[in-house]
Amino acid sequence: MNKSMRGLLCIICLLILSVVIINIYGGSDFDNCKKQAEQGDASAQYNLAWMYSEGEGVTKNYKEAVRWFRRAAEQGNARAQYDLGFMYVGGYGTPKDYKEAVRWYRKSAEQGDAKAQFNLGLMYVKGNGVAPDYKKALKWYRKAAEQGVAKAQIKLALMYTKGDVVPRDYSMAYMFCDIAAANGYAKAAEFRDLLAKKMTSEQIARGQELAREWIEKHP
Repeated sequence: MNKSMRGLLCIICLLILSVVIINIYGGSDFDNCKKQAEQGDASAQYNLAWMYSEGEGVTKNYKEAVRWFRRAAEQGNARAQYDLGFMYVGGYGTPKDYKEAVRWYRKSAEQGDAKAQFNLGLMYVKGNGVAPDYKKALKWYRKAAEQGVAKAQIKLALMYTKGDVVPRDYSMAYMFCDIAAANGYAKAAEFRDLLAKKMTSEQIARGQELAREWIEKHP
């Protein structure tokens, strides 16, 4: 899937979410949504936070978005936990706080949220809010990669190319580049082809076979 198609799908998903919220909570008036959120409904709290963060049916207000993301996150809503972590990283509606971001990313990642898994891996690489730890970064990148996150796949390719934490393995790097390219990651195919110039034909064949096996296992 190419980049433009993935972008189009993201827009369509946002439009669908908007329609769902409108249908559930009564047109452009979000009063019913807010009422249910105030009664403790975690899904309503998340949707209300999303409406505030996007300015959907209400004036954009990041502070209110953070408040409602937090209430939903505290009830275990994985999407809210991820979004709350994201708000802390960017300083949207709240002071930047990498430690808090890591805390909420971890809660979301442990529930299986792929974006949170990738971002948590990134925090471990950069040492933002945690001590740098490439082994933990590898763990979370791999979990995200298994769910089809192309950015995580290319990060793993780079780790295998450089021999960071894992033994240097060009075939594994080739595999992850190939998969990331199939998932629409820009320049993944270019990096794969550059990598191939350093590889033997046997290494390339192994990388291609590993990619086929990965795709069969993680459709």
